[in-house]
Amino acid sequence: MYFLYLLYNIETEKYYVGFTSNINKRLKEHQSGLNQSTKYKCCAWKLIYTEIYKAKQDAIIRENKLKAHGSGLVEIKKRILHSLKLIKLKTGEGKR
Repeated sequence: MYFLYLLYNIETEKYYVGFTSNINKRLKEHQSGLNQSTKYKCCAWKLIYTEIYKAKQDAIIRENKLKAHGSGLVEIKKRILHSLKLIKLKTGEGKR
């Protein structure tokens, strides 16, 4: 199984899209700064969304589409709007 995932950085308020076959290991890599794309913003990443695929190629195609076209990411954010609000409230961002 392959996972497309969306991370949210509670310090920088940035998002990161990726795919992996081992979601737990990958999240630990992001948190510890072992991922090249997120190492300078490590330690504050929260997993906020996943999609599961049986074929690796499907996960890669979906990741590339989300990274190339912001509208797909906007739709995911709309879909999980209430969850995002809860994450921000728990981390204190909703109190600004």
